[in-house]
Amino acid sequence: MTPKNIITTIKERQPNIKSIVYVGCGASQADLYPAKYFLEENSKDIRVSLYTANEFNYATPKAVDSSCIVITASLGGTTPETVEATSKAKKLGAHVITLTHIENSPITKDADYVLVHGFEKNYAAKLEKMTLAVQLAVEILYQFEGYDNYKEMINGFDKIYNLIEESVSTVLPEAKKFANSYKDDKLIYLMGSGATAKVAYSTSLCLLMEMQWVNSGNFHNGEFFHGPFEIVDKNVPFLLFMNDGKTRPMDSRALTFLQRFDAKITVIDAKDFGISSVISPKVVDYFNPMLISGVMRVYAEQLAIARSHPLTKRRYMWKLEY
Repeated sequence: MTPKNIITTIKERQPNIKSIVYVGCGASQADLYPAKYFLEENSKDIRVSLYTANEFNYATPKAVDSSCIVITASLGGTTPETVEATSKAKKLGAHVITLTHIENSPITKDADYVLVHGFEKNYAAKLEKMTLAVQLAVEILYQFEGYDNYKEMINGFDKIYNLIEESVSTVLPEAKKFANSYKDDKLIYLMGSGATAKVAYSTSLCLLMEMQWVNSGNFHNGEFFHGPFEIVDKNVPFLLFMNDGKTRPMDSRALTFLQRFDAKITVIDAKDFGISSVISPKVVDYFNPMLISGVMRVYAEQLAIARSHPLTKRRYMWKLEY
């Protein structure tokens, strides 16, 4: 089924959806954030929330019932906490949709609807989970409340994958420069805003701490001046994500401050790749995270090469009981 067909079917069964709950862990939770961000900004009537899976399991929101859509995600479909959350949502009567790369994986057992996404084919395929989640969000808004920019979003979905592939094909020189410059840093800070805020979060937690064993922190650019900016100094390493859209002034303000004190800065800017010339400025905010994530993957791969530390290397994950 397509996202459109799934939401049409749910609406036929339950015309009065009151809440949407997104559930995942780590990168999968972050991949759901742009969808949550879209609905939060545009929906007038629907309650929207995002939970890490065990928080959902231990402190389940009362809104999870037949008037709720729960959307879960797990790349391999085996994350124990998210599998449990999917089953719990089903038992509570919610309409459960799951996103996974592996058909018939454990997470699909209690899901009402399953969207299987790509991953290996190319860089764009790695962003299918995030994009499908936003497609579901757009259909929820359009079918239950109406949405003036629906056509612009559909056009964006048609264009984003090609834009990612075109963009990543140009960034290798800058990615190598980043890798060689940052390979010996013991700590790297990540910053982002808007729909891209959780890209900074997942890059920090997953690509750096999990996959490279590099200490990292992440801040929302709007929160930067409410505490974190005190650690800025000459040559302190930062990686800043800049959006094309409404929250760009926050990104620019943060960049100006970092430059003022001669911090060590690398910027990945969606505007550099011409995103608003391909996708309508009315909806460009919601496509920044896909593009920036695709480009960041190239940077991460080059950092792994420069550090002689493969992205697949682990010492605890999947190796110990925890």
